[in-house]
Amino acid sequence: MNHITALDEPFPSPASLDAATTSHTQNRFRISTRKLPISKAAPIDALTEKLGIPVPEMIFGDNLVAITHLPTNWSISFNAPDALDAVDKTDKNMLKVAYARDWESTREGTTQKIKEVVKPYDWSYSTTYAGTINPGTASTTLQPTDRKIPIELLKRRDPILFFDEVVLYESELDDNGISIYSAKLRVHEKRMLLLCRLFMRLDNVVVRIRDTRVYVDFDTDEVIREYTAKEAAFDDVKRSLLMSGRLPDDVTIGLRDPNILDPLLPIVEQTIESAKLSS
Repeated sequence: MNHITALDEPFPSPASLDAATTSHTQNRFRISTRKLPISKAAPIDALTEKLGIPVPEMIFGDNLVAITHLPTNWSISFNAPDALDAVDKTDKNMLKVAYARDWESTREGTTQKIKEVVKPYDWSYSTTYAGTINPGTASTTLQPTDRKIPIELLKRRDPILFFDEVVLYESELDDNGISIYSAKLRVHEKRMLLLCRLFMRLDNVVVRIRDTRVYVDFDTDEVIREYTAKEAAFDDVKRSLLMSGRLPDDVTIGLRDPNILDPLLPIVEQTIESAKLSS
């Protein structure tokens, strides 16, 4: 529901943000989400100035996903400004666009063949963001661990008490692919899982998936955060889809679906941290 009542209201009031926030409390945790329309010009200009880089075409600057441990006020949250602040603001990781001849031929009126796009920041918006942590009064913090998220427990068909999906930002990369950061969560009686995903596909260049999973055990107040970055060359991914027996049309569909692409991409980075929160 859109709780912004005025079309020209550039910055939602705190009351409007509270009204647009949905929360679910499970044991000692509160899980909150907020979904509002695309940010307007004034907030976009303010964020651009703050970050020092242009923002994506579609930015949901007021959207939010948060998990709060009520006894300590410890929280981990995900929002668009912080996600974009973790984008490389130099040309160190800048990607070049590969323009195919048939792509150019479909653009009527094109008088200049563009060979690459040059921008002084990672314009693919491939953020390394893994959430914003507020320690509150918690005596423990997330520490490296060998303990993995118990996937088998999450595969059980336990009733879902709360579910939501939230998009933080999206860019079509100058019509050359997609970069989208989104979050999906589900809460069960004993546990919950939050998946925040950066999916970036730059056509004919590279495919990236960067996942942050946050697992909470409501009985023990344990939190596990797993960050996994996967990446492969576009042609290698396309070849893998073809070798799986997919027809050309299915390959095109597959290249747009991160759930299909995820098992095809090798892991290039992974970290796992955990903490048992106490009051």
